[in-house]
Amino acid sequence: MRLINIIPGKPLALFLALLPFVLVFITYTVGSDIRLSENPADKLLPAPGTIWDTAVRLGTEGDRRTGRILLWHDTWASLKRLGLGIGISAFVGLVFGLLIGLFPLLRSLLAQFVAVLSMIPPLALLPILFIVFGLGELSKVVLIVIGTLPFLIRDLSQRTLEIPQELLVKAQTLGGSSWVIAIRVALPQIMPRLIQAVRLSLGPAWLFLIAAEAIAADLGLGYRIFLVRRYLAMDVILTYVIWITILAFLIDWALRNLSRRLFPWAEGGL
Repeated sequence: MRLINIIPGKPLALFLALLPFVLVFITYTVGSDIRLSENPADKLLPAPGTIWDTAVRLGTEGDRRTGRILLWHDTWASLKRLGLGIGISAFVGLVFGLLIGLFPLLRSLLAQFVAVLSMIPPLALLPILFIVFGLGELSKVVLIVIGTLPFLIRDLSQRTLEIPQELLVKAQTLGGSSWVIAIRVALPQIMPRLIQAVRLSLGPAWLFLIAAEAIAADLGLGYRIFLVRRYLAMDVILTYVIWITILAFLIDWALRNLSRRLFPWAEGGL
């Protein structure tokens, strides 16, 4: 039997899925033990137990000055910015992706323009955003929108173009107007892809969020990481990094299950 035809059962699939995490944990633990055995005061690779204790402390104990549990306040501040930025990008990307993919005139007008915009490094615009929109929430949300919107538009317009022409021709022969075809034929076809595109945009969105918070913020996960780095508090930094990873995974998992529930006819994905 060829390797490409071997499909693992559930127990083997679970084992294979967990194996990379176990190997990373073992590698980190061994590296930490080696450094701490040479220098017990080493801060670069804190022991897993230290990271766990720090996570418990950050999630349960309030700040000495404000009394607030900073981990939860940072999480709420970052999730608000991320949700707002991704939500705006998804809505605008859906509208323009549908229009560019379905209407040749708008495709001729906007497709190359969006392609050029997508080549601009969003982080290079960060100083301009701070100058134009100030150091408040707006500049951070705009950075996420600028960083994710061109990809969403291009991906969704391409998916719209891939809709079988037979569907569009049949809708026209039944008397459907351009508006009706866009809403009742094309839109249901690309909605599953919208969720997939948002999932793929989450990684860059987190990157832009952390970058913006690192430069100008007084609350947020990125702000906290860059604040404590001054003290080489690796246990706090690693706790926040692990927490961000867990949040990103949970959001991705929720979107994947939402797609399966709303569009069970769509092709399955990772």
